[in-house]
Amino acid sequence: MNLSVNLGCWNSIFAIPCDVVDKHIKLAGAAQLKVLLFMLRHAGQNISVNKIAKALAMDELDVKDSMRYWVETKVISEPEYKDKKEGKDSVGAQNDVSEGVEKASVVAAKRVPLRAQRPDSAFVARRINESSEISFLMQEAQIILSRPISGGDSATLLMLHESDGLPVDVILMIMQYAVSVGKCNMRYIEKMAISWAQEEIDTVEKAEKKIIVLENYRKAWTLLEKIIGIEHRSPSAKEDEAANRWINEWKISDEMLKEAYDRCINAKGRYILSYMDGIIKRWHGAGVKTMSQVFEEDRQKKSSGQGALKKPNDVTSYNIDEYERNYMYI
Repeated sequence: MNLSVNLGCWNSIFAIPCDVVDKHIKLAGAAQLKVLLFMLRHAGQNISVNKIAKALAMDELDVKDSMRYWVETKVISEPEYKDKKEGKDSVGAQNDVSEGVEKASVVAAKRVPLRAQRPDSAFVARRINESSEISFLMQEAQIILSRPISGGDSATLLMLHESDGLPVDVILMIMQYAVSVGKCNMRYIEKMAISWAQEEIDTVEKAEKKIIVLENYRKAWTLLEKIIGIEHRSPSAKEDEAANRWINEWKISDEMLKEAYDRCINAKGRYILSYMDGIIKRWHGAGVKTMSQVFEEDRQKKSSGQGALKKPNDVTSYNIDEYERNYMYI
């Protein structure tokens, strides 16, 4: 009589990297784990994003997001290959586990780093009990914000520390700065903290230098608002940069800033940053530093028509009307 052991489902198995359990099972989400398991099960086969989405009853974007997580954590590799049709090197979505994953998903992964899925309240509570440092972070956060923090806020702070790698002291400095500028919401704090993590601002010393830079930018914009008389609001990135350059770097006087603004309004009927910046750039390049020099330039312009103007040091400069016609992009 021939006998055999009935292993059932154990007759067909596949391997899972130890790192998946050791490093990622705490923070990886259910969708990310499902996608990885499916890819491991079909290792060596051509598997498209569409096929995975259908098999797991998931949205294709969620599948791509999950793939990006495993690419970022290097569980899935992404070797380069030659795009024969275009004749140039490209980054494909081929990898050691699934050679048929769409190229777009891996390209997107390089552009937008994916963070681990937000931990649930039970995991946050466990980490608070396990770590005195994390417990301290949560307690200090409530003091800084002057309110109890929600479960979502706690999860965000935990991720900033454990996923983004920011020290507790740096996170608290970010929160203190946010409160000082009237931005007490956790979304602002999270966005700022992620930016700092990407810039590798991961020590108290680096954080102090960054805050000095931010303060200089903030003060420059606040002063500019007052000088030109516009309503208080948050500046765009270009406005922030321009205000800092005009006031902190070039030391443009209040009177000249107001004059540039007035000329912009007179010419265009509204405030246009690029137009005002063009006027100030020309003055700075020509060495014009006082209102008397501005008026002298105007006088020379009237007397010389559309010809060249003279700088204060007698070096030729272009007429502002010609500059605006040729170089301003509104």
